[in-house]
Amino acid sequence: MKAFVIGNAALDETVSVEDFPRPGASIFGRALSQDLGGKGVNQAVAIARTGLACHLVAAVGQDARGREIAARLAAEPVMAQLIALPGVATDNSIILMAGHGENAVITTRAAAGAMTPDHATAALARAVPGDLLVLQGNLGADTTGAALRDARARGMRTALNPSPLQDYVADLWPLVDCAFVNEDEAAALGGDARLLAQGVAEVVLTLGARGATLVRAGARIDVPAAPCAVVDTTGAGDCFMAVALASAALRGVALDARALRHAAQAAAWTVGRAGTVSAFPDTAAMGAILAGD
Repeated sequence: MKAFVIGNAALDETVSVEDFPRPGASIFGRALSQDLGGKGVNQAVAIARTGLACHLVAAVGQDARGREIAARLAAEPVMAQLIALPGVATDNSIILMAGHGENAVITTRAAAGAMTPDHATAALARAVPGDLLVLQGNLGADTTGAALRDARARGMRTALNPSPLQDYVADLWPLVDCAFVNEDEAAALGGDARLLAQGVAEVVLTLGARGATLVRAGARIDVPAAPCAVVDTTGAGDCFMAVALASAALRGVALDARALRHAAQAAAWTVGRAGTVSAFPDTAAMGAILAGD
């Protein structure tokens, strides 16, 4: 089994602030880190570090940021295909990390938004039935829809984290096997029951310090968060989703409580360190996590 992640690639710049600014305010901040990021990259790298074969397809510009992303990805076990688009700036993210441990992320999407349906379907040319497609909310409506429809035609399993939320996602739920959403996203989408009614086979609700819940028709599995000291929450949700999917895939089973426990441990590792991809468990740490119950 292989995973295919189609999404965005970015460089993350994290700034520590005492609290999020009010409109019109000028505040002080402290630079914390610059790291490889973007939800697509985050999920692909975390999946690949578990040992599950993972193909990443993302768009970048023909600029210094794009070249730096390529160089950093070369050190990862992921099979990355970066589409270098002329006249488009590589995406970047500015992350505000507040003193209470929460973050706010501002992401550009010029490159991700320029990916076409043809890019998406070409990315799945080597997929076979049973492979996994992982998507986020950064791509355009036509591209996301094309990827999901092509995956369904190929007999692939599909997983979507619809962040950042875009209106078009409401039309795509019948093509999604598993949705990963946090509490705010779930509320905006009408709740997990509504997602199941719209055709999603199962929903994973991430609840921060309260853990996570897997909901499918007639069943509910609650898993507590792993204890940790919070340093930086950036990318923790992406790491959680990636490890949950990979844990189940590597064992050849559907998502289960063990997969969510593995994901919770990986997310706890992540929030205990500064940065994005650099804060994820490395391959050795992932192996230790996945070997546990």
